[in-house]
Amino acid sequence: MPTKRSAVAALRKLEEDRIALEQRRSELEDAAALEIGQVILGTGLEAFSRKGLRAIATRLATLGEAESQKLLKDPAATRTAQTAEPLD
Repeated sequence: MPTKRSAVAALRKLEEDRIALEQRRSELEDAAALEIGQVILGTGLEAFSRKGLRAIATRLATLGEAESQKLLKDPAATRTAQTAEPLD
């Protein structure tokens, strides 16, 4: 038979769980940043400014992987995309 917990105890448990989840999220974000950084190192993108790299990454994420690859493979499509919407 389940025991009843007070609302105060339930709220305390939720707060503890929230703190633990925030900590786990922070750890996973750090690990993801390391993975992404390792992919970028050696590609030449590490020479881009932080602002420029963020703008490019944001634009590519908006387009999606398939469309980004298509635009990068087709120089004419890339020029069209560049004139259609600036990165900044």
